[in-house]
Amino acid sequence: MQSEIVGAPDGRPLGLSDDAPTLLVTVFGADRPGVTAALFEQITEFEARTGYAAQVADVEQIVLRGRLVLGVLVTAPQDQTEFRIALHRWAAAWKLDVEITEGRGDNRRRRAGRSRVTVLGAPLTAGAMGTVAGRIAEAQGNIDRIVRLAKYPVTAIELDVSGVDPARLRGVLAAAAAEAGVDIAVQRSGLARRAKHLVVMDVDSTLIQDEVIELLARHAGCLEQVEQVTAAAMRGELDFTASLRARVALLEGLPETVFDKVRAEVRYTPGAKTLVRTLKRLGYQVGIVSGGFTQITDTLVGQLGLDFAAANTLEVAEGRLTGRVVGDVVDRPGKAAALLRFATTAGVPLSETVAIGDGANDLDMLAAAGLGVAFNAKPLVREAADTAVNVPFLDTILFLLGIPREEVEEADEASGVAETMGAEPDA
Repeated sequence: MQSEIVGAPDGRPLGLSDDAPTLLVTVFGADRPGVTAALFEQITEFEARTGYAAQVADVEQIVLRGRLVLGVLVTAPQDQTEFRIALHRWAAAWKLDVEITEGRGDNRRRRAGRSRVTVLGAPLTAGAMGTVAGRIAEAQGNIDRIVRLAKYPVTAIELDVSGVDPARLRGVLAAAAAEAGVDIAVQRSGLARRAKHLVVMDVDSTLIQDEVIELLARHAGCLEQVEQVTAAAMRGELDFTASLRARVALLEGLPETVFDKVRAEVRYTPGAKTLVRTLKRLGYQVGIVSGGFTQITDTLVGQLGLDFAAANTLEVAEGRLTGRVVGDVVDRPGKAAALLRFATTAGVPLSETVAIGDGANDLDMLAAAGLGVAFNAKPLVREAADTAVNVPFLDTILFLLGIPREEVEEADEASGVAETMGAEPDA
């Protein structure tokens, strides 16, 4: 008998009933142009000969190193034997293998508790993937789909998982990441993930490779003293505001021209320009928030076309640094407040923001954001953030947002950008 179709009130086909007979046609073999078209042409020819009205319920196809796996779910014809013979003859002519499996209805609906899991490895080992998949199974989760986002500068794999609460899965996979030596991000699936986010980054040791106050201190001849205070503050051992004022005091007397020298010394983190350029191309808004200084961050804003910025300002009098900061200090609470202010101005809810940072001073901002990313961060920060990225390429953040490397590079090539992901010039 013909498959039962659930119809709309006006009689138009609407979908399959749960008990409608269906066939899953799976094709394996060497990929080449025309295979998919030829399969549907064969089904259409069978329709013309027999009067079978095929309804396509689902199609999925992947190609791995030239090997094709093509699956087509169709309503079952009255004469399955003739249908099977026709498809096996077609497959033999194309030097392919075909498997035809009976079933009922469409695919099972994905279970509640849906997550998007991104795994980053450099390299990504079989053992690491086995650990990740095993932990998902132990948590009663099911992997519904896997796709590769990038093979360089890291291998990035994205998994759709259902059946386990995303918050619980994040905790389970955080332990798996540490065990397997990979970076793992878990985000709740849904429309929010597709929204135009606001991305806010720390500056020193995140957007750029340097600590600006240390560059200034080198010119002042007090680098060692400043480094010691900076390290203690980043570990969360010292109050940031007090430590900043102590370090800035050591800069007293430096000529204002030192800012030009430091601007020339600043090195972008590999991938920083690609990250910002791609986000802006996609309509995201991008900001920076820094415990550093506006005399440097204003230049970064202009070079990258950033939408928002907040930083401290060094006081200058009669052409020399006074050793003081003007106004309120942008500290740990100040960074979180800046994130909220930027989000309000951008019209983006906090749940759709991404914050990136590396030090204890970023913790409140990372906690407030919808996704907090610890980038090559101190242990305290890695443990507190939603996810950690421990490779030296800032543009790997794009993979956490589901943006494939190939699409980034195709867009750059079309616009005449010669840089490649994770490898653009530092300056």
